[in-house]
Amino acid sequence: MNTQEIKEGKAAAITSYITIVGALIAMSMNSEPKNAFARYHTRQAFGLHLVFLGCALFLSVWFSKYAWMALYIFYFVMWFYGFLGAISGKLNPMPVISPYFQKWFTFIQ
Repeated sequence: MNTQEIKEGKAAAITSYITIVGALIAMSMNSEPKNAFARYHTRQAFGLHLVFLGCALFLSVWFSKYAWMALYIFYFVMWFYGFLGAISGKLNPMPVISPYFQKWFTFIQ
C-alpha cells in the first residue's frame, strides 16, 4: 500500500470510528473509488461497534456494574487504538479481534 492510497482513504478510515453511523457513512464513502486502507479500518470499526452493541444488549438484561465498566474500558481502549492507527496512516490490527473482523465482514468492499 502506497502513501497516496493511504492519504486518499484516511478520511473514510477516520469517519468509520465515529459511532456505527460513521462506519455506515464510511462504507458509502468507499463505495466507488475502492481503497484498501479505508476498507481495513471500516471493517475494524464496524466490528468493534457491533461487538459493543451486542455486549451492551446482553448486559442490559444481566446487570453487573463491573461488567459494564469492563465493557466500556475494552471498547475505549480498542477504539482509541484503531482511531490512532487511522489517523497515523497505519494498519494496526486490534489485538485478538481484528483478524476475525477482516474475515467476517468481507461484504464491506
